[in-house]
Amino acid sequence: MEINIPNYIKDPRLMNRIVSAQEAASWIKDGMTLGLSGFTRAGDAKAVPTALIERAKNEAMKLNIYTGASLGSDIDKLMAEAGMIHKRIPFQADSTMRKKINQGEMLFVDQHLSHMAEAIRSDVLNPIDFAIVEAVSIDQSGFIIPSTSVGNSSIFVEKAKHVIVEINMAQPQALEGLHDIYELGKQGEREPILLKNVDDRIGSVGIPVHSDKIAGIVFTHQVDSASTIVPPDEETQIMANHLIRFLKSEVEAGRLTNQLAPLQSGIGSVANAVLHGLLESDFTNLEVYSEVLQDAVFDLIDAGKVRFASCCSITLSDEKMKQVYSNLDKYKNYLILRPQEISNHPEIIRRLGLISINTALEIDIYGNVNSTHVRGTHMMNGIGGSGDFARNARLAIFVTKSIAKNGDISSIVPFVSHVDHTEHDVDVIVTEQGYADLRGLAPIERVPLIIENCVHPSYRDQLIEYFEEAKQKGGQTPHILEKALSWHINYEKNGTMHQLIHEV
Repeated sequence: MEINIPNYIKDPRLMNRIVSAQEAASWIKDGMTLGLSGFTRAGDAKAVPTALIERAKNEAMKLNIYTGASLGSDIDKLMAEAGMIHKRIPFQADSTMRKKINQGEMLFVDQHLSHMAEAIRSDVLNPIDFAIVEAVSIDQSGFIIPSTSVGNSSIFVEKAKHVIVEINMAQPQALEGLHDIYELGKQGEREPILLKNVDDRIGSVGIPVHSDKIAGIVFTHQVDSASTIVPPDEETQIMANHLIRFLKSEVEAGRLTNQLAPLQSGIGSVANAVLHGLLESDFTNLEVYSEVLQDAVFDLIDAGKVRFASCCSITLSDEKMKQVYSNLDKYKNYLILRPQEISNHPEIIRRLGLISINTALEIDIYGNVNSTHVRGTHMMNGIGGSGDFARNARLAIFVTKSIAKNGDISSIVPFVSHVDHTEHDVDVIVTEQGYADLRGLAPIERVPLIIENCVHPSYRDQLIEYFEEAKQKGGQTPHILEKALSWHINYEKNGTMHQLIHEV
Protein backbone atom coordinates (compact mmCIF):
# COMPACT_ATOMS: atom_id res chain seq x y z
CA MET A 1 0.00 0.00 0.00
CA GLU A 2 1.38 3.38 -1.00
CA ILE A 3 1.48 5.83 1.92
CA ASN A 4 1.08 9.56 1.53
CA ILE A 5 3.38 10.24 4.48
CA PRO A 6 2.74 14.01 4.82
CA ASN A 7 -0.94 13.23 5.46
CA TYR A 8 0.08 11.36 8.60
CA ILE A 9 3.37 12.91 9.72
CA LYS A 10 2.91 16.67 9.54
CA ASP A 11 6.01 17.54 11.58
CA PRO A 12 8.94 17.51 9.11
CA ARG A 13 11.43 16.80 11.91
CA LEU A 14 10.04 13.27 12.17
CA MET A 15 10.19 12.14 8.54
CA ASN A 16 13.35 10.12 9.12
CA ARG A 17 11.94 8.10 12.05
CA ILE A 18 9.88 5.63 10.01
CA VAL A 19 10.86 2.02 10.75
CA SER A 20 9.35 -1.45 10.45
CA ALA A 21 7.57 -3.06 13.37
CA GLN A 22 10.34 -5.65 13.52
CA GLU A 23 13.05 -3.02 13.82
CA ALA A 24 11.16 -1.19 16.55
CA ALA A 25 10.61 -4.46 18.40
CA SER A 26 14.36 -5.22 18.23
CA TRP A 27 15.04 -2.25 20.51
CA ILE A 28 13.14 -3.87 23.38
CA LYS A 29 15.22 -6.03 25.71
CA ASP A 30 14.53 -8.61 28.39
CA GLY A 31 13.48 -7.02 31.68
CA MET A 32 12.16 -3.79 30.18
CA THR A 33 8.86 -2.10 31.05
CA LEU A 34 6.47 -1.10 28.27
CA GLY A 35 3.52 1.27 28.31
CA LEU A 36 1.07 0.12 25.61
CA SER A 37 -1.84 2.20 24.41
CA GLY A 38 -5.24 0.57 24.45
CA PHE A 39 -8.37 0.55 26.55
CA THR A 40 -10.97 -2.24 26.32
CA ARG A 41 -9.87 -3.47 22.88
CA ALA A 42 -9.76 0.02 21.34
CA GLY A 43 -6.81 2.12 20.19
CA ASP A 44 -4.29 -0.50 21.24
CA ALA A 45 -0.78 -0.76 19.86
CA LYS A 46 -0.85 -3.68 17.44
CA ALA A 47 2.14 -4.10 15.11
CA VAL A 48 5.11 -3.74 17.49
CA PRO A 49 3.60 -5.96 20.22
CA THR A 50 2.88 -8.58 17.53
CA ALA A 51 6.51 -8.42 16.36
CA LEU A 52 7.62 -8.79 19.98
CA ILE A 53 5.46 -11.87 20.37
CA GLU A 54 7.16 -13.42 17.34
CA ARG A 55 10.55 -12.73 18.94
CA ALA A 56 9.44 -14.26 22.23
CA LYS A 57 8.66 -17.56 20.51
CA ASN A 58 12.40 -18.10 20.01
CA GLU A 59 13.97 -15.86 22.63
CA ALA A 60 13.60 -15.85 26.42
CA MET A 61 12.05 -12.56 27.42
CA LYS A 62 10.16 -11.24 30.43
CA LEU A 63 8.57 -7.79 30.28
CA ASN A 64 6.43 -5.63 32.51
CA ILE A 65 3.36 -4.53 30.57
CA TYR A 66 1.38 -1.43 31.53
CA THR A 67 -1.80 -0.55 29.63
CA GLY A 68 -4.93 1.53 29.97
CA ALA A 69 -7.13 -1.56 30.32
CA SER A 70 -7.63 -4.73 28.26
CA LEU A 71 -6.01 -5.02 24.82
CA GLY A 72 -7.51 -6.19 21.55
CA SER A 73 -6.02 -8.00 18.56
CA ASP A 74 -5.38 -10.98 20.85
CA ILE A 75 -2.28 -9.19 22.18
CA ASP A 76 -2.99 -10.17 25.81
CA LYS A 77 -3.72 -13.76 24.77
CA LEU A 78 -0.62 -14.13 22.59
CA MET A 79 1.71 -12.50 25.10
CA ALA A 80 0.40 -14.81 27.80
CA GLU A 81 0.85 -17.87 25.57
CA ALA A 82 4.41 -16.78 24.75
CA GLY A 83 5.22 -16.59 28.47
CA MET A 84 6.80 -13.16 27.97
CA ILE A 85 5.04 -11.22 30.73
CA HIS A 86 6.53 -10.82 34.17
CA LYS A 87 3.95 -8.36 35.50
CA ARG A 88 0.75 -6.92 34.00
CA ILE A 89 -1.03 -3.76 35.24
CA PRO A 90 -3.89 -2.62 35.68
CA PHE A 91 -6.70 -4.61 33.94
CA GLN A 92 -7.15 -7.53 31.53
CA ALA A 93 -10.07 -9.47 30.13
CA ASP A 94 -8.54 -12.39 28.24
CA SER A 95 -9.28 -15.98 29.25
CA THR A 96 -5.75 -17.24 28.46
CA MET A 97 -4.12 -14.45 30.45
CA ARG A 98 -6.62 -15.01 33.26
CA LYS A 99 -5.62 -18.67 33.42
CA LYS A 100 -1.90 -17.81 33.55
CA ILE A 101 -2.52 -15.29 36.34
CA ASN A 102 -4.53 -17.75 38.41
CA GLN A 103 -1.92 -20.48 37.87
CA GLY A 104 0.77 -18.13 39.19
CA GLU A 105 2.69 -18.03 35.91
CA MET A 106 2.57 -14.24 35.71
CA LEU A 107 1.99 -11.41 38.16
CA PHE A 108 -1.03 -9.16 37.94
CA VAL A 109 -1.65 -5.93 39.82
CA ASP A 110 -5.37 -5.16 40.00
CA GLN A 111 -5.60 -1.39 40.32
CA HIS A 112 -8.21 1.36 40.22
CA LEU A 113 -7.89 2.82 36.72
CA SER A 114 -7.78 6.40 37.97
CA HIS A 115 -4.76 5.54 40.14
CA MET A 116 -2.50 4.20 37.39
CA ALA A 117 -1.28 7.52 36.01
CA GLU A 118 -0.70 8.84 39.51
CA ALA A 119 1.47 5.84 40.37
CA ILE A 120 3.52 6.37 37.20
CA ARG A 121 3.81 10.12 37.76
CA SER A 122 5.08 9.63 41.32
CA ASP A 123 7.64 6.97 40.25
CA VAL A 124 6.06 4.25 42.38
CA LEU A 125 6.13 1.75 39.50
CA ASN A 126 9.08 0.59 37.42
CA PRO A 127 10.13 3.34 34.98
CA ILE A 128 8.78 2.91 31.44
CA ASP A 129 11.48 2.14 28.89
CA PHE A 130 9.24 2.39 25.81
CA ALA A 131 5.78 3.83 25.34
CA ILE A 132 4.14 2.27 22.26
CA VAL A 133 1.03 4.20 21.31
CA GLU A 134 -1.40 4.06 18.42
CA ALA A 135 -2.24 7.29 16.60
CA VAL A 136 -4.01 8.53 13.48
CA SER A 137 -1.33 11.16 12.85
CA ILE A 138 1.30 13.47 14.27
CA ASP A 139 0.32 17.10 13.69
CA GLN A 140 2.40 20.13 12.67
CA SER A 141 3.22 20.94 16.29
CA GLY A 142 4.44 17.41 16.98
CA PHE A 143 1.33 16.41 18.94
CA ILE A 144 0.47 12.71 18.75
CA ILE A 145 -3.20 12.42 17.75
CA PRO A 146 -4.53 9.23 19.38
CA SER A 147 -7.01 6.91 17.71
CA THR A 148 -10.05 5.34 19.40
CA SER A 149 -8.81 5.49 22.98
CA VAL A 150 -6.63 7.70 25.13
CA GLY A 151 -6.42 5.56 28.27
CA ASN A 152 -2.98 6.03 29.83
CA SER A 153 -1.22 6.95 26.58
CA SER A 154 -0.49 10.54 27.56
CA ILE A 155 1.21 9.65 30.86
CA PHE A 156 3.10 6.81 29.13
CA VAL A 157 4.46 9.25 26.55
CA GLU A 158 5.34 11.83 29.19
CA LYS A 159 7.24 9.46 31.49
CA ALA A 160 8.77 6.93 29.07
CA LYS A 161 12.42 7.09 28.11
CA HIS A 162 11.52 6.46 24.45
CA VAL A 163 8.33 6.56 22.38
CA ILE A 164 7.28 4.43 19.42
CA VAL A 165 4.24 5.72 17.50
CA GLU A 166 2.10 3.33 15.51
CA ILE A 167 0.18 5.31 12.89
CA ASN A 168 -2.80 3.16 12.03
CA MET A 169 -4.17 4.06 8.60
CA ALA A 170 -7.23 1.86 9.19
CA GLN A 171 -8.44 4.26 11.87
CA PRO A 172 -10.38 7.26 10.52
CA GLN A 173 -8.39 10.48 10.42
CA ALA A 174 -11.67 12.21 11.23
CA LEU A 175 -10.89 11.23 14.85
CA GLU A 176 -8.57 14.24 14.92
CA GLY A 177 -10.24 16.96 16.96
CA LEU A 178 -12.15 14.57 19.24
CA HIS A 179 -9.48 14.36 21.93
CA ASP A 180 -8.98 16.55 24.98
CA ILE A 181 -5.60 15.75 26.56
CA TYR A 182 -5.16 17.29 29.99
CA GLU A 183 -2.14 16.74 32.24
CA LEU A 184 -2.72 17.10 35.98
CA GLY A 185 0.86 17.84 37.00
CA LYS A 186 2.57 16.83 40.24
CA GLN A 187 0.61 16.47 43.42
CA GLY A 188 0.96 19.51 45.62
CA GLU A 189 1.69 21.72 42.61
CA ARG A 190 -1.35 21.22 40.37
CA GLU A 191 -4.23 23.56 39.64
CA PRO A 192 -7.92 22.69 40.09
CA ILE A 193 -9.40 20.76 37.16
CA LEU A 194 -11.66 23.30 35.49
CA LEU A 195 -14.08 20.78 34.04
CA LYS A 196 -17.57 21.81 35.13
CA ASN A 197 -19.68 20.33 32.32
CA VAL A 198 -19.56 17.04 30.43
CA ASP A 199 -18.71 18.79 27.15
CA ASP A 200 -16.05 21.18 28.51
CA ARG A 201 -12.66 21.20 26.76
CA ILE A 202 -9.74 21.90 29.07
CA GLY A 203 -6.69 20.42 27.30
CA SER A 204 -4.97 19.97 23.95
CA VAL A 205 -6.03 18.12 20.80
CA GLY A 206 -3.15 15.65 21.06
CA ILE A 207 -0.41 14.26 23.26
CA PRO A 208 2.57 16.64 23.55
CA VAL A 209 5.99 15.03 23.09
CA HIS A 210 9.50 16.31 22.39
CA SER A 211 10.55 15.18 18.92
CA ASP A 212 13.84 13.77 20.26
CA LYS A 213 11.88 11.30 22.39
CA ILE A 214 10.24 9.59 19.39
CA ALA A 215 12.53 6.68 18.57
CA GLY A 216 10.44 5.33 15.70
CA ILE A 217 7.22 5.60 13.74
CA VAL A 218 5.57 2.43 12.43
CA PHE A 219 2.77 2.45 9.87
CA THR A 220 -0.01 -0.11 10.34
CA HIS A 221 -3.38 -0.89 8.81
CA GLN A 222 -5.53 -2.91 11.22
CA VAL A 223 -8.96 -2.13 12.64
CA ASP A 224 -9.73 -2.46 16.33
CA SER A 225 -11.05 -5.76 17.63
CA ALA A 226 -14.82 -5.80 17.86
CA SER A 227 -16.47 -5.70 21.25
CA THR A 228 -17.37 -9.07 22.80
CA ILE A 229 -20.69 -7.89 24.23
CA VAL A 230 -23.76 -9.96 23.52
CA PRO A 231 -27.15 -8.43 22.61
CA PRO A 232 -29.68 -7.70 25.35
CA ASP A 233 -31.84 -10.64 26.41
CA GLU A 234 -35.14 -10.97 28.22
CA GLU A 235 -33.56 -10.83 31.67
CA THR A 236 -31.42 -7.79 30.97
CA GLN A 237 -34.49 -6.03 29.56
CA ILE A 238 -36.32 -6.78 32.79
CA MET A 239 -33.35 -5.40 34.73
CA ALA A 240 -33.43 -2.26 32.60
CA ASN A 241 -37.12 -1.89 33.38
CA HIS A 242 -36.41 -2.12 37.12
CA LEU A 243 -33.67 0.50 36.78
CA ILE A 244 -35.98 2.82 34.84
CA ARG A 245 -38.64 2.34 37.52
CA PHE A 246 -36.13 3.37 40.18
CA LEU A 247 -34.96 6.41 38.20
CA LYS A 248 -38.58 7.48 37.65
CA SER A 249 -39.12 7.32 41.40
CA GLU A 250 -36.14 9.64 41.84
CA VAL A 251 -37.71 12.09 39.37
CA GLU A 252 -41.06 11.90 41.18
CA ALA A 253 -39.28 12.57 44.48
CA GLY A 254 -37.66 15.68 43.00
CA ARG A 255 -34.11 14.36 43.34
CA LEU A 256 -33.63 14.13 39.56
CA THR A 257 -35.18 15.71 36.49
CA ASN A 258 -36.19 13.94 33.28
CA GLN A 259 -32.65 14.66 32.02
CA LEU A 260 -31.39 12.57 34.97
CA ALA A 261 -27.68 13.27 35.66
CA PRO A 262 -24.56 12.33 33.67
CA LEU A 263 -24.50 8.55 33.22
CA GLN A 264 -21.59 6.14 33.56
CA SER A 265 -21.93 2.54 32.47
CA GLY A 266 -19.26 -0.08 33.04
CA ILE A 267 -17.91 -2.33 30.30
CA GLY A 268 -19.73 -5.57 29.64
CA SER A 269 -22.87 -7.09 28.21
CA VAL A 270 -25.13 -6.63 31.24
CA ALA A 271 -24.30 -2.97 31.86
CA ASN A 272 -24.56 -2.23 28.13
CA ALA A 273 -27.92 -3.98 27.92
CA VAL A 274 -29.29 -2.13 30.93
CA LEU A 275 -28.20 1.20 29.45
CA HIS A 276 -29.77 0.12 26.15
CA GLY A 277 -33.07 -0.17 28.00
CA LEU A 278 -33.20 3.62 28.32
CA LEU A 279 -34.21 3.70 24.64
CA GLU A 280 -37.75 2.83 25.70
CA SER A 281 -37.84 5.35 28.55
CA ASP A 282 -39.19 8.90 28.74
CA PHE A 283 -35.79 10.27 29.74
CA THR A 284 -34.25 12.64 27.21
CA ASN A 285 -31.43 15.13 26.64
CA LEU A 286 -29.12 12.76 28.52
CA GLU A 287 -25.39 13.15 29.08
CA VAL A 288 -22.78 10.40 29.43
CA TYR A 289 -19.52 10.75 31.36
CA SER A 290 -17.91 7.32 31.27
CA GLU A 291 -14.76 5.33 30.60
CA VAL A 292 -16.05 3.41 27.61
CA LEU A 293 -18.75 4.15 25.08
CA GLN A 294 -20.37 0.91 23.92
CA ASP A 295 -23.07 0.26 21.31
CA ALA A 296 -25.91 1.40 23.56
CA VAL A 297 -24.61 4.97 23.80
CA PHE A 298 -24.58 5.34 20.01
CA ASP A 299 -28.07 3.83 19.78
CA LEU A 300 -29.19 6.46 22.30
CA ILE A 301 -27.47 9.21 20.28
CA ASP A 302 -29.21 7.99 17.11
CA ALA A 303 -32.53 8.01 18.94
CA GLY A 304 -32.02 11.60 20.05
CA LYS A 305 -31.80 10.55 23.70
CA VAL A 306 -28.16 11.49 24.39
CA ARG A 307 -27.00 15.10 23.99
CA PHE A 308 -23.27 14.53 24.61
CA ALA A 309 -20.90 11.73 25.65
CA SER A 310 -17.43 11.94 27.20
CA CYS A 311 -15.16 8.90 27.46
CA CYS A 312 -11.60 7.62 27.24
CA SER A 313 -12.37 4.79 24.81
CA ILE A 314 -14.88 3.76 22.14
CA THR A 315 -15.46 -0.02 22.04
CA LEU A 316 -18.04 -1.24 19.55
CA SER A 317 -19.40 -4.38 17.95
CA ASP A 318 -18.28 -5.02 14.39
CA GLU A 319 -21.51 -3.76 12.84
CA LYS A 320 -21.68 -0.66 15.04
CA MET A 321 -18.00 0.11 14.41
CA LYS A 322 -18.58 0.22 10.66
CA GLN A 323 -21.63 2.42 11.10
CA VAL A 324 -20.02 4.92 13.49
CA TYR A 325 -16.62 5.28 11.84
CA SER A 326 -18.06 5.64 8.36
CA ASN A 327 -20.27 8.46 9.67
CA LEU A 328 -17.89 10.00 12.17
CA ASP A 329 -18.57 13.57 11.06
CA LYS A 330 -22.16 13.02 12.20
CA TYR A 331 -21.07 11.93 15.69
CA LYS A 332 -18.20 14.38 16.27
CA ASN A 333 -20.51 17.00 17.79
CA TYR A 334 -21.59 14.49 20.42
CA LEU A 335 -18.22 13.09 21.53
CA ILE A 336 -14.98 13.80 23.37
CA LEU A 337 -12.09 11.44 24.29
CA ARG A 338 -10.02 12.06 27.44
CA PRO A 339 -7.22 10.38 29.42
CA GLN A 340 -8.60 7.81 31.85
CA GLU A 341 -7.44 9.67 34.94
CA ILE A 342 -9.77 12.48 33.83
CA SER A 343 -12.69 10.26 32.77
CA ASN A 344 -12.36 8.41 36.10
CA HIS A 345 -11.26 11.27 38.33
CA PRO A 346 -13.02 11.09 41.73
CA GLU A 347 -13.36 14.85 42.15
CA ILE A 348 -14.97 15.28 38.72
CA ILE A 349 -17.29 12.32 39.29
CA ARG A 350 -18.43 13.84 42.58
CA ARG A 351 -18.80 17.36 41.16
CA LEU A 352 -20.79 16.31 38.09
CA GLY A 353 -23.01 14.09 40.25
CA LEU A 354 -22.87 10.95 38.13
CA ILE A 355 -25.28 8.04 38.05
CA SER A 356 -22.94 5.05 37.93
CA ILE A 357 -24.03 1.62 36.64
CA ASN A 358 -21.56 -1.26 37.03
CA THR A 359 -21.68 -5.04 37.03
CA ALA A 360 -21.15 -7.29 40.06
CA LEU A 361 -20.03 -10.90 40.20
CA GLU A 362 -21.70 -11.36 43.56
CA ILE A 363 -23.31 -9.24 46.27
CA ASP A 364 -23.94 -10.12 49.88
CA ILE A 365 -26.98 -9.49 52.07
CA TYR A 366 -25.49 -6.27 53.45
CA GLY A 367 -24.59 -4.78 50.07
CA ASN A 368 -20.87 -5.57 49.79
CA VAL A 369 -19.88 -6.24 46.18
CA ASN A 370 -17.33 -8.60 44.64
CA SER A 371 -16.57 -7.61 41.07
CA THR A 372 -13.23 -9.36 40.50
CA HIS A 373 -12.66 -12.75 42.14
CA VAL A 374 -14.48 -16.01 41.44
CA ARG A 375 -15.00 -17.79 44.78
CA GLY A 376 -12.70 -15.24 46.39
CA THR A 377 -9.47 -16.52 44.85
CA HIS A 378 -9.49 -16.59 41.06
CA MET A 379 -9.15 -13.28 39.24
CA MET A 380 -11.72 -12.58 36.56
CA ASN A 381 -10.78 -9.28 34.87
CA GLY A 382 -10.04 -6.68 37.52
CA ILE A 383 -11.76 -3.84 39.34
CA GLY A 384 -11.32 -1.49 36.39
CA GLY A 385 -12.98 1.85 36.98
CA SER A 386 -15.94 0.58 38.98
CA GLY A 387 -14.37 1.64 42.28
CA ASP A 388 -13.53 5.10 40.95
CA PHE A 389 -17.18 5.66 40.13
CA ALA A 390 -18.95 3.76 42.92
CA ARG A 391 -17.29 5.61 45.78
CA ASN A 392 -17.82 9.04 44.27
CA ALA A 393 -21.04 8.88 42.23
CA ARG A 394 -24.31 10.53 43.17
CA LEU A 395 -25.88 7.11 42.72
CA ALA A 396 -23.77 3.93 42.75
CA ILE A 397 -25.85 1.19 41.10
CA PHE A 398 -24.69 -2.42 40.72
CA VAL A 399 -26.44 -4.82 38.38
CA THR A 400 -26.23 -8.60 38.16
CA LYS A 401 -28.41 -11.54 37.22
CA SER A 402 -29.62 -13.21 40.41
CA ILE A 403 -28.28 -16.66 39.48
CA ALA A 404 -25.52 -18.16 37.35
CA LYS A 405 -24.52 -21.62 36.11
CA ASN A 406 -28.14 -22.66 35.47
CA GLY A 407 -29.12 -21.77 39.02
CA ASP A 408 -26.32 -23.58 40.83
CA ILE A 409 -24.81 -20.24 41.88
CA SER A 410 -26.70 -17.48 43.65
CA SER A 411 -25.30 -14.03 42.90
CA ILE A 412 -26.62 -12.89 46.30
CA VAL A 413 -24.83 -14.68 49.13
CA PRO A 414 -24.50 -14.38 52.91
CA PHE A 415 -20.98 -12.93 52.63
CA VAL A 416 -19.07 -12.09 49.46
CA SER A 417 -15.90 -14.12 49.02
CA HIS A 418 -13.92 -11.00 48.07
CA VAL A 419 -14.80 -7.35 48.72
CA ASP A 420 -14.16 -4.75 46.00
CA HIS A 421 -16.89 -2.29 46.93
CA THR A 422 -17.90 -2.09 50.56
CA GLU A 423 -21.49 -1.61 51.65
CA HIS A 424 -20.65 2.09 52.17
CA ASP A 425 -20.19 2.60 48.41
CA VAL A 426 -23.27 0.77 47.14
CA ASP A 427 -26.56 2.64 46.82
CA VAL A 428 -28.78 0.46 44.64
CA ILE A 429 -28.75 -3.20 43.63
CA VAL A 430 -30.63 -4.36 40.53
CA THR A 431 -31.29 -7.91 39.38
CA GLU A 432 -33.99 -9.31 37.10
CA GLN A 433 -36.00 -9.90 40.30
CA GLY A 434 -36.19 -6.20 41.20
CA TYR A 435 -34.18 -3.47 42.86
CA ALA A 436 -33.16 -2.55 46.40
CA ASP A 437 -32.47 1.07 47.35
CA LEU A 438 -30.04 0.80 50.26
CA ARG A 439 -29.54 4.48 50.96
CA GLY A 440 -30.02 5.50 54.58
CA LEU A 441 -30.55 1.93 55.77
CA ALA A 442 -28.73 0.25 58.63
CA PRO A 443 -27.26 -3.20 57.85
CA ILE A 444 -30.15 -5.16 59.36
CA GLU A 445 -32.64 -3.01 57.41
CA ARG A 446 -30.91 -3.82 54.15
CA VAL A 447 -31.13 -7.59 54.39
CA PRO A 448 -34.91 -8.12 54.10
CA LEU A 449 -35.06 -5.60 51.23
CA ILE A 450 -32.29 -7.32 49.28
CA ILE A 451 -33.72 -10.80 49.87
CA GLU A 452 -37.27 -9.82 48.92
CA ASN A 453 -36.40 -7.72 45.85
CA CYS A 454 -33.16 -9.08 44.39
CA VAL A 455 -32.69 -12.74 45.31
CA HIS A 456 -33.86 -15.56 43.06
CA PRO A 457 -36.89 -17.35 44.59
CA SER A 458 -34.98 -20.65 44.80
CA TYR A 459 -32.52 -19.09 47.28
CA ARG A 460 -34.74 -16.76 49.33
CA ASP A 461 -35.69 -19.19 52.10
CA GLN A 462 -32.08 -20.29 52.43
CA LEU A 463 -30.90 -16.68 52.92
CA ILE A 464 -33.71 -15.87 55.33
CA GLU A 465 -32.74 -18.91 57.41
CA TYR A 466 -29.11 -17.74 57.49
CA PHE A 467 -30.06 -14.20 58.51
CA GLU A 468 -32.48 -15.30 61.24
CA GLU A 469 -29.80 -17.52 62.77
CA ALA A 470 -27.19 -14.75 62.46
CA LYS A 471 -29.43 -12.28 64.28
CA GLN A 472 -29.39 -14.56 67.32
CA LYS A 473 -25.68 -13.78 67.66
CA GLY A 474 -26.37 -10.05 67.60
CA GLY A 475 -24.09 -7.29 66.42
CA GLN A 476 -24.35 -4.32 64.06
CA THR A 477 -23.79 -6.65 61.08
CA PRO A 478 -24.88 -10.14 62.19
CA HIS A 479 -22.97 -13.08 60.76
CA ILE A 480 -22.35 -16.72 61.59
CA LEU A 481 -18.66 -16.75 60.78
CA GLU A 482 -18.41 -20.52 60.51
CA LYS A 483 -21.24 -20.48 57.92
CA ALA A 484 -20.64 -17.14 56.18
CA LEU A 485 -18.79 -18.74 53.26
CA SER A 486 -20.54 -22.10 53.43
CA TRP A 487 -22.38 -21.45 50.17
CA HIS A 488 -19.09 -21.13 48.30
CA ILE A 489 -17.70 -24.23 50.01
CA ASN A 490 -20.85 -26.15 49.11
CA TYR A 491 -20.45 -25.13 45.48
CA GLU A 492 -16.82 -26.28 45.40
CA LYS A 493 -17.70 -29.63 46.96
CA ASN A 494 -21.08 -30.37 45.38
CA GLY A 495 -21.38 -28.09 42.35
CA THR A 496 -24.30 -26.09 43.76
CA MET A 497 -25.04 -23.43 46.37
CA HIS A 498 -28.40 -25.03 47.13
CA GLN A 499 -28.56 -26.69 50.53
CA LEU A 500 -28.29 -30.43 50.20
CA ILE A 501 -30.51 -32.66 52.31
CA HIS A 502 -28.24 -35.06 54.14
CA GLU A 503 -29.32 -38.37 55.54
CA VAL A 504 -29.59 -38.32 59.32
